[in-house]
Amino acid sequence: FSKDIIATIDALKALGAKIHIKNDIAVIEGINKSAEKSDIFCNESGSTLRFLIPIAAALGVNATFKGEGKLPQRPITPYLTQLSHKGIVFDYNNTMPFSISGQLLPGEYEMAGDVSSQFITGLLFALPLLEGDSKLTITSKLESRPYVDLTVSALRKFGITITECENAYFIKGNQNFKCNNVYVEGDYSQAAFFYVANALGCKIKLKNLDEQSLQGDKKIIEIINKVCYNNKRLIAFEVDGSDIPDIVPILTVLACFCEGESRIYNVARLRIKESDRLEAISSCLNKLGGRVIATEDSLIIQGVPYIRGGEVDSFNDHRIAMSMAIAAIRCHGVIQIKNASCVEKSYPNFFEEYKKLGGVVNVINLE
Repeated sequence: FSKDIIATIDALKALGAKIHIKNDIAVIEGINKSAEKSDIFCNESGSTLRFLIPIAAALGVNATFKGEGKLPQRPITPYLTQLSHKGIVFDYNNTMPFSISGQLLPGEYEMAGDVSSQFITGLLFALPLLEGDSKLTITSKLESRPYVDLTVSALRKFGITITECENAYFIKGNQNFKCNNVYVEGDYSQAAFFYVANALGCKIKLKNLDEQSLQGDKKIIEIINKVCYNNKRLIAFEVDGSDIPDIVPILTVLACFCEGESRIYNVARLRIKESDRLEAISSCLNKLGGRVIATEDSLIIQGVPYIRGGEVDSFNDHRIAMSMAIAAIRCHGVIQIKNASCVEKSYPNFFEEYKKLGGVVNVINLE
């Protein structure tokens, strides 16, 4: 139960759901009567914010959204453009908190596919609740498509029908979400850190990962199989990162130790995540002796056998902090990661598992 998950749970409670947590089980009673007004604290979770804006709008809730870290600066422009034409009034001044009011209306929606799939997911959750039918047209190449496929699959499990055709989704109105019991599959984006650790010489067994998963980050297995040569050498690679943005930082660590020049391209969107991830990962690795160049939309990495120790900033970004911890496997010295506790955003027990697997972690209080 990471900070992002807790933010989502609290947001749904604010909208009227009842959610009871015991160990690793969540029991959810759906929203019987939505709140008229809600304060929704998203913490630093972009997915919470982008999923819940259209859901609150579909429920007709006057909602105020609050957030921390980089979230107030992360864009919601697609919703400002689309929802403002469909009955929703925004009280928004390019930051948080901001408020929405009104009742979302069905109809024709358009969304660029190269901004964030989270906007598309949010609408796919919300539009079935409306009284009329809707069509969501994707106006450019859909990046991070596997996340949208996961959304459609999840909705299907709860009785919602989404019809997909070329560059569009048709959503019938007046649909009802039906109760279901689900098992949450293991997360390939988190597993990617340990897959890379194995490629760098470790022997970690990864369990509870669905081999038939729709997760795009499952591609980590394919990439590592291509990179590893006779289980002894790591060979440079090129990969389009547009569908797998979450694993780009750890792929950059992998490339850092591959023979030759690697390239990860179509990743300009990573500049507006929890940090500018292209700048963050290249800065960290270069400080430690890596050779990484960040262009506008790609990373070019010259492989080195090892890196040296030193101090790096996590940029308050969970994926940068975890990537640096894995980089320490091929480091001649000690890596000191500032604000490493930011891993709580998605993987609170990361360093506990790191230590259980044989890693050495010492916490230094710099206050």
